[in-house]
Amino acid sequence: MALLLDIFGYLSVVLRGAVLAAQAMLLGGVIFLIAMRALLAAPTLARCARLVAWSALAFAFAELAFVLLQGLVLVGTLEITLGEALTAAFARADLISCAAAAAAAWLALSGAKGGRLLALAVLGLVILAAQVATSHAAARLEDRALPAFADFLHMAGAAAWIGGIPYLLIALSDRRDPTAGPMVARRFSQLAIAAVTALLAGGITMAVIYIGSFDALYGTAYGVMVSTKALLLSGLLLLGGMNYLMVERLYREPRAPIERLRRFAEVEIGLGLTVLFAAASLTSQPPAVDLVNDRVSWHEMVERLTPHWPRFESPDHASLALSELQAQIERAAATQSTRPEAYVPGEGTLAPRNAEDIAWSEYNHHWAGLFVLAIGALALLERSGRARWARHWPLLFLGLAGFLFVRSDPEVWPLGNVGFFASFRDPEVVQHRIFVVLLAAFALFEWRVRAGAWRRTGAALVFPLLTATGGALLLTHSHALSNVKEQLLIEITHVPLALCGITAGWARWVELRLESREGRLAAWVWPIAFVLVGIVLLIYREA
Repeated sequence: MALLLDIFGYLSVVLRGAVLAAQAMLLGGVIFLIAMRALLAAPTLARCARLVAWSALAFAFAELAFVLLQGLVLVGTLEITLGEALTAAFARADLISCAAAAAAAWLALSGAKGGRLLALAVLGLVILAAQVATSHAAARLEDRALPAFADFLHMAGAAAWIGGIPYLLIALSDRRDPTAGPMVARRFSQLAIAAVTALLAGGITMAVIYIGSFDALYGTAYGVMVSTKALLLSGLLLLGGMNYLMVERLYREPRAPIERLRRFAEVEIGLGLTVLFAAASLTSQPPAVDLVNDRVSWHEMVERLTPHWPRFESPDHASLALSELQAQIERAAATQSTRPEAYVPGEGTLAPRNAEDIAWSEYNHHWAGLFVLAIGALALLERSGRARWARHWPLLFLGLAGFLFVRSDPEVWPLGNVGFFASFRDPEVVQHRIFVVLLAAFALFEWRVRAGAWRRTGAALVFPLLTATGGALLLTHSHALSNVKEQLLIEITHVPLALCGITAGWARWVELRLESREGRLAAWVWPIAFVLVGIVLLIYREA
């Protein structure tokens, strides 16, 4: 139970992201089936129905895990039974969602026709209503109707658009009727316009209600995440607009190439899922309008983001605050039989920090920036065709992974006193370890691809997927209710890293999946994104 309480914040965000992703796939599939039923051949309809069923089951399991997690935390903190915890309003709403999703899975597997489609639509509305019942709107003491309706519109629009794209790809893969694909694509394009309108209307309304002022937009964690979502949504809208133009051309010329539409739709799915996980991070914190203390001022933000010369000299490990505190405790406990630890990861309090701790962190980021800058530069050099040896740039990821494994968390093994397994109680340490594993995977997979050992497309796709995943993980934070100013100032510097990582991953995906002018352009975009990541890391500051 103690371990669960330690990792609750981060685990709840990840599970909430899974819930939102599965919910979008489920509801998007139901809407797609209703809108496209007359245009789809029976085999395609059956494939879409099966995906709806699997999405419903995934949603039910993710939602059940989410409500059990919250229930167990209540058991551990309030000393009540799990049965009592599950009688809470949020738990009842989540359990209703689980039951509705299970029923939707059964209906979809039994055949999505006639009355079953109507029943699926009703179950979808039940799920949406239950989700609204656990939102920020439901938690407000007054004036809940407008934000609740806005949240309903926002989730419905996201589901119809982002959740419907996988079903569009299934329909476009049916080559038996060359005229069906353009008709389905055009109707979905019209549906997506309506969905985006609802999504924007709901999102803007909630932003006005929950943020309240311009200074809260950049001065609170909630405002920063809303701004990040808006930037990601801008990228999605750009892709959607390009797809709209392609759909219109395809409708006029049914024999026109459809490959570019499919590949851009794949990127839309990836970016859409990233937005949903960012939304999960957003729901883990109170609205900005309710946080009036410890906001970051414009002056403080500009001062933090002003570039300074990088730090390439590291302070001594013994001078760090944790090391000094541990030494004091060891001296005080010299006559005792047991020795308490200076700091327990995940215990819910911030570790002590001094000037040397800040210097240690900045040193790590600046040297990591040199690694990434070199990777981006070598990738550009390889792309130019003037240096064949530059294709070995992925091996630099191994050096970066080893550097971060040793230095990213000085309080834990191998430098600190906290053991390797005990360190996994701290969500921040877990995230750092995940990034180390991702970096090692970068190195092994992409180097083998560049060296020509793995020529299959599937192996080459590992690199862009892991790059995009790494960027998305930077957005899955669990935030302190106190909105600690220093934590927020650090988070502001991580948002550009996340956005550049996401851009690099999906640009590389387009390069691999699309042999056209857009693919060749994307081949230059992702190395430039790595160069930008390196520059941001080089100017990173914590004071």
